[in-house]
Amino acid sequence: MSAHYDVVIVGGGIAGLSLASTLAGQCSVALVEAEQTLAYHTSARSARQLIPSYGPPVVQELTLRTLELIAARDAERPEPVLSPRSFMLIGDDATVGAAASGHMRRITHAEAMELCPVLVPESFSAAGLDTGSFACNAPVLLEDHRQRAEAGGVDIITGARVHSAQRLGTGWELGAGQEGFQAAVVVNAAGAWADELAVLSGVEKVQLQPYRRTAAIVDVEHPLPDGTPMVAAADKSFYFRRDGEQVLISPSESVPSGPEDAQPIPGDVEALITRLNSITTLGIRGVRKAWTGLRTEAADGVPVVGFDAEATGFFWLAGQGGYGFQTSSGIAELAAGLILAGQGTGAGAASPASRTVEALAATRWSIRR
Repeated sequence: MSAHYDVVIVGGGIAGLSLASTLAGQCSVALVEAEQTLAYHTSARSARQLIPSYGPPVVQELTLRTLELIAARDAERPEPVLSPRSFMLIGDDATVGAAASGHMRRITHAEAMELCPVLVPESFSAAGLDTGSFACNAPVLLEDHRQRAEAGGVDIITGARVHSAQRLGTGWELGAGQEGFQAAVVVNAAGAWADELAVLSGVEKVQLQPYRRTAAIVDVEHPLPDGTPMVAAADKSFYFRRDGEQVLISPSESVPSGPEDAQPIPGDVEALITRLNSITTLGIRGVRKAWTGLRTEAADGVPVVGFDAEATGFFWLAGQGGYGFQTSSGIAELAAGLILAGQGTGAGAASPASRTVEALAATRWSIRR
């Protein structure tokens, strides 16, 4: 016997959870996750930085909306999700100029050295600074979404990998783990497995590609002072930031991968340590832990959000790339509006703050064939 819902969300990362909490109380929702725990893969391996100057224009708009929505919730939370932490790009004049956006201003070499005195002065010649960037307490945000979803009646089922999906009449029937589900709308929030879920469902793939991204927490001789910006190379070859008395570092690699539980490749972190010890005075001494996540992207780098053009009731919520957390609330607001309108339940009158994502839905966010 299958349980009946208006919407079944496949995937319990930040994308699926934020949509579940947004839809909660407006329609009946189930969220199914293949792993035994929520946010096991990429969402548990985030750099935890929300950067308005990072990504294409549509992503930057959604980042600003996400920051607004999270900040409004922070006013009600005992422990906030957001805390100010600037983001600084370094490199030569050409690479910084190419990477800097409207939310980032150019700063002098002297200003950059004052903000991050561990940099070797000769290692860069130009810099840009985004002061609207925030550190993100990802576990608090994920737990808040889970609690809001469950309080609004969402059923969350873990350890339930989808093994069958087919269109039946006016809805979908899914088999996940030992459970069966029927729903008018299936949301594909399966991250690196999104194209695989499409194939299982008889839906044409949108050619999503997962890419590896490794990070590590390292011990250092000279910890970064509180208030030091997150620092990234404009040529996308590394970034680092303070993590208490330790430092988080990443080689910022973007290596194609299949959908998998990604693990660090021996030598990647060690090579970055050698480089950072040559261009900073951090004095990296050893690795506390290292991990690798998958950032899944469409060919144009823009998240894929919307109903499939051919498979009625199949909704894509995938391809967030490295922008998952920083666009999550804005995308959830957009997706919920599209789903509720498609369901005929009515999304209600739009507030002025939501009109940006509605405009995006009308102009940029249809599924392309």
